[in-house]
Amino acid sequence: MNIYSITPWAILLTLAINSSALAQPKSDGSLPRSTPEAQGVSSAIIQTFIEAADKEINTMHSFMLVRHGHVVAECWWKPQTSETQHILWSLSKSFTSTAVGLLVSEGKLSVEDPVLKFFPDLAPAEPSENLKAMKVKDLLTMSTGHDKEPKPGPQDIWVKTFLAHPVVHKPGTKFVYNSQATYMQSAIVQKVTGKTMLEYLQPRLFEPLGIKNPTWGTSPQGITLGGWGLFITTEDIAKFGQLYLQKGKWNGKQLIPQAWVEAATGKQVENGPKPNSDWGQGYGYQFWQCRHGAYRGDGKDGQFCIVLPEQDAVIAITAQTGNMQAQLNLVWDKLLPAFNAKELQINNAAYEKMKETIASLKAKEGPPKK
Repeated sequence: MNIYSITPWAILLTLAINSSALAQPKSDGSLPRSTPEAQGVSSAIIQTFIEAADKEINTMHSFMLVRHGHVVAECWWKPQTSETQHILWSLSKSFTSTAVGLLVSEGKLSVEDPVLKFFPDLAPAEPSENLKAMKVKDLLTMSTGHDKEPKPGPQDIWVKTFLAHPVVHKPGTKFVYNSQATYMQSAIVQKVTGKTMLEYLQPRLFEPLGIKNPTWGTSPQGITLGGWGLFITTEDIAKFGQLYLQKGKWNGKQLIPQAWVEAATGKQVENGPKPNSDWGQGYGYQFWQCRHGAYRGDGKDGQFCIVLPEQDAVIAITAQTGNMQAQLNLVWDKLLPAFNAKELQINNAAYEKMKETIASLKAKEGPPKK
């Protein structure tokens, strides 16, 4: 087993020509634009998806579709704009995993390291055998051995609260969604580097991708939240997904090791079986497995970075909704049929109609239906 604990990675057959071409960002850091048909995508079907999302999801904020490294559709529900920085909620977790992967590649960390190694001064006086056995890998895969996630109070030292929480199962054997486990990854990054995770990622990820002015909240102890709290734009989300689609390569440079990308986005642990749910297909290193050969990072209220290797595509969505599965169902049911293996004949009428639909979008008023 190598340092990434890589699971076997299925060879994905790409449907489209030019799929091996990497996105070439423009001088301002933005992704190149194209008409949908030039990248083998139907404008008419994209419009059907946008109309369905507008009608059925309360409430959409933004949507961007990238194919072969080109943005082929982008829309914002007013008053949202292309410059709006959205809170990612738990989509932030995938960025935290990336920081851990970079530290592993620098030789400063291993996924096999015990968690207690980093915080001997905050550990219980007599740590349990299960706590002693908990590794960085277990934080990444949400299999810490907890029955439920620790909930630190406003006056608590968050790391200490996490380490004091009962570890009732052998780490690595039970998936329990755990945002504090992601916070612990952030705390480890800061312990190892002496920098907050936001500071650490700035020159290694955000600046190379052209992600400007990201903000990320911190705990009372000044540690980046990790599991939530990152604010970036919709196109920034799409660029992050495109980086992973390109196996960590960006603008001619390998920003993230390919081995880490494959480990993080592959199935590391089971979290099902739920055959009709996108929350029961398996979990990687802070990435969810999806149906249809896809994977994603996602966040509360409907923030999505969906990567579709078989279609050579990335979908970024932000919203304020209580039904995230409904959003994904629309992607599978309405948008997947839009992808074709070859460039399509120009369809000016459908393209103009799609643009008219996009221009008319307005966010629904009132709270989302829960």
